Amino acid sequence: MSMRGTTRKTDDELRSDVLAELDRNPRIGNSEIAVTVKHGAVTLNGMVLTLDEKVCAERAVKNIKGVRAVANDIEVKLPDEMRKADEGIAERIGRLLSWYSSLRNMDVHAKVDDGRVTLAGQVDFLYQEALVVERVAELEGVSAVSSQIKIRERHAIDEQEVKRQIMEALHRHANIEASGIQISIADGEVKLEGTVGAYRERDLVVEAARATAGVRDIIDNLKVR
Repeated sequence: MSMRGTTRKTDDELRSDVLAELDRNPRIGNSEIAVTVKHGAVTLNGMVLTLDEKVCAERAVKNIKGVRAVANDIEVKLPDEMRKADEGIAERIGRLLSWYSSLRNMDVHAKVDDGRVTLAGQVDFLYQEALVVERVAELEGVSAVSSQIKIRERHAIDEQEVKRQIMEALHRHANIEASGIQISIADGEVKLEGTVGAYRERDLVVEAARATAGVRDIIDNLKVR
């Protein structure tokens, strides 16, 4: 039997792939990002000018085949004029929440302190919290986003039905091999265990759970082969 295609990349090969991916990503710009790799675990260091660049760098690395873990130690270093623009950041967040149809009906408000944004309020689904955090992180002048958003409680949750919906979502996705994934649910808390073939596959499983009604929290214990 041929073993072709099953050889795992060396750390040097993986580092080269990460550097190439960061270099080609237009949303990361001319940032100074250092990359170290050990046993498939990638660590990012350096400085960027926006939180969006930091988030995009991590997301780009997760999409690379062979990456088993990511530690994002990148610092966001804003110019002085951005650090003093908290009022402008708050206004941009307000427009964001009112303009986007997917965010308009959320009961979410923000506090801004020296470019650091704290979000609070309530939403119906976990994916809505992830969406508003992602959109706010893209705004100019934002150096960090902390979420205190709560998921509204739903009465009489059928935990078996929640599990069934998550598993059906996984089976519909061509990029996910669901046979190695175990799901358990208690009081709206979903625990994900087992193995997946790639880091991006792990993210897709978490996203499927987030988008399911009744899920209030996720414990991600998935491992990348």
